[in-house]
Amino acid sequence: GFELVKIAGGYRYQTVGELAPYVERFLLHDQRARMSGAALETLAIVAYRQPISRAQITSIRGVDPDGVLRTLTARGYVTQVGRDPGPGQAILFGTTALFLERLGLDHLGDLPPIAQYVPGADVVEALEVGLGIDGA
Repeated sequence: GFELVKIAGGYRYQTVGELAPYVERFLLHDQRARMSGAALETLAIVAYRQPISRAQITSIRGVDPDGVLRTLTARGYVTQVGRDPGPGQAILFGTTALFLERLGLDHLGDLPPIAQYVPGADVVEALEVGLGIDGA
């Protein structure tokens, strides 16, 4: 069967969820492109912190995100959403309607709260002390 679902600010007629595995097997037949861990991490950063610049992504991840951003942009999950009004006018990135559609979300507010996955300050401090990281 089919159902009408509100997704990414619009509506889509789609197969009911229970039948999705069968339809995927028929249509995709091992053609599913997987994303690297770096791509998933960068996509999550963009989704939760958008609009965000390359420099801000670098400060969070600790590595240059250019290659990953190119891949995410080519796949249609991330796009340029503007420029930072500050010095240098850095390009700002955000997620696309395709991103929302693929996750089955109507809007970004439907993303799960990230706080439940982030350790508390006491845990981070204990890890820093245990690992001998300066500043702990």
